[in-house]
Amino acid sequence: MYITHFWIVLLGCLPLCHAAPTVAPTVSPEDENMDYISQFYGDIGMANKTLRSIINNTFSSDLETMQTFFGLEVTGVLDNSTITVMKAPRCGVSDISQYGHFFGKPRWKKRLITYRITQYTRDLSRNQVDATIAQAFQLYSDVIPLEFKQIYSGTADIMILFKGGSHGDFYPFDGAGGVLAHANSPGAQEGGDTHFDDDETWTLTQRGVNLLLVAAHEFGHALGLDHSRDRRALMYPTYQYVNTNGYRLPDDDRQGVQALYGSRTQVPTPPKPKPPPSPEPEPEPEDPTEAPNPRDERCSRGLVFDAATSIRGDLFFFKNGYYWRKSQAFREIRFTKVNSKWPGINYVDAAFEVPNRDVVYLFEGRKYWGLRAYRKTIRAGYPKSLTNLGLPSSVNKVDAAVYVPTTRKTLIFVNRQYWSYDESRNQMDPGYPRYITWDFPGIGSKVDAAFENHGYFYFSNGPRQTEFYMQYKRVMRVLLNYGWLNCY
Repeated sequence: MYITHFWIVLLGCLPLCHAAPTVAPTVSPEDENMDYISQFYGDIGMANKTLRSIINNTFSSDLETMQTFFGLEVTGVLDNSTITVMKAPRCGVSDISQYGHFFGKPRWKKRLITYRITQYTRDLSRNQVDATIAQAFQLYSDVIPLEFKQIYSGTADIMILFKGGSHGDFYPFDGAGGVLAHANSPGAQEGGDTHFDDDETWTLTQRGVNLLLVAAHEFGHALGLDHSRDRRALMYPTYQYVNTNGYRLPDDDRQGVQALYGSRTQVPTPPKPKPPPSPEPEPEPEDPTEAPNPRDERCSRGLVFDAATSIRGDLFFFKNGYYWRKSQAFREIRFTKVNSKWPGINYVDAAFEVPNRDVVYLFEGRKYWGLRAYRKTIRAGYPKSLTNLGLPSSVNKVDAAVYVPTTRKTLIFVNRQYWSYDESRNQMDPGYPRYITWDFPGIGSKVDAAFENHGYFYFSNGPRQTEFYMQYKRVMRVLLNYGWLNCY
């Protein structure tokens, strides 16, 4: 991600990656392109070289994700601009996040955040370090209603140190160059802790490594900020020196941190009215005697969903005839066999909800069922054949389906193509099928599961998932499926 020398260098890591380091790839020339994509954007890293045949199959779609992340032309092939980015030093942690933001991104729950510097750099005086660290925090306190206070003994919320090599975590620094610093996301114990490599030459100018800019980037992670795709942002994965006289938080970073904590001068807004009580009966409890599937892989980074959908605000993730249910009404992730909830349905290939009709559709093979939310009884007239929707008889199964509330269309994905079904006219739109890559740049060429949540669409391709904003046809983040299932 970074141009060499001190002009552009990496500053940090993704939130929720504990002490994530910044490193330069060290692979042989013939393997470096595949290893880069596999390590930072693929489903599985290249630590186990026997998986190369698996990686080969997804290299092109993973490459498209990498190109989207950096704002490059999305070609799915290695061009000069893509290779230039690959060859630059960068964060050693994958650019694929492991979590969704359904329940909110991690953030501090209090207004006063303490910090303590336990070890100082040899390059600057203690007064210079104290003043610069305070200035980095002030960039944030100027725009959000948090205060930061330095303490000199005991355990602070954010513990800070300068040390080279091994320094008490699992991410030893690697000497001058490469890794500069890393930080933890907000949370208990080591949450927010920030480490700087003292083998670097820390300065307050353009020479060496500018402490203010590096510290401000790391403290963005410590406050819960992700990397940004805006090249002008402080949180962009690469960092170019800018004049720090009168430096203020760029707009993209300000908006990001204010989305977590609110504005310093935020005007109170009236609370939203509570929705009317549902006319439906209370959700039935899950079967407590249901034994977990021995192949339950809930917290595996390689988890692949068969299907996913929302049902009245809860999220259902289907796998091998079972489903996980994630709800705001209870903390645990509930695991249930599909046919114990909906008799007659054994496996779910695809699923979608049409909320304004209070109906959910589940697909298995060449058939699909319509049912009322949470009810075990299937609606009259089901199951129906896929051809009833206007799909050709050659379609043996649907890979994924999702309803788009703004257009009242249901997108149905089969192999590398998709159809658009008009729910108001109960028929397919003309001009379909179309190739997925034509209309959804960056999500890959195939969709295994799809659902909508809070205005964003989530498309899974293998274990990888892209958060997609339909209005701008833009990938917002790259995730892993298992992050939705309370796996941290």
